[in-house]
Amino acid sequence: MKRIALYPGTFDPVTNGHLDIITRSLEIFDSVIVGVAYNIQKKPLFSVEERVALLREVTQALERIEVVYFDSLVINYARSRGADVIIRGLRAVSDFEYELQMALTNRKLANDIETVFLMPSAQYSFLNSSVVREISRLGGSVSCFVPECVERQLRKKFQTS
Repeated sequence: MKRIALYPGTFDPVTNGHLDIITRSLEIFDSVIVGVAYNIQKKPLFSVEERVALLREVTQALERIEVVYFDSLVINYARSRGADVIIRGLRAVSDFEYELQMALTNRKLANDIETVFLMPSAQYSFLNSSVVREISRLGGSVSCFVPECVERQLRKKFQTS
């Protein structure tokens, strides 16, 4: 049986931590759908199209990856794509409460779809997109946090702001 995993997120922007989770997911699952989600609670810097394009660029060398946009419940999208697992990254204890709440809610909605938590590699355990955006906005280098193409796009965004 083919194991399909959905890794949902806003990816605003995609970081090396996200790529770490994606790469490690491929060691466990037959294919991984990276779903760029619409989140009404967030005001993204990059458009959906830009986030999808950046993710496709940074994952182009990886096989068994599909990058898509979706704007429905994660659990409904997972089911529509035949995914039996939702991947979530846990950086710190502060992530755990929210992620546990979401996993339990998803289990209540669809008990046949599991949530799998992956810890990032140690060097990415503190990293999040908000920190990357703020460093870049203030003119700092984020080259150790994001792929080169993402850093270029961040510099473009903040030069025109």
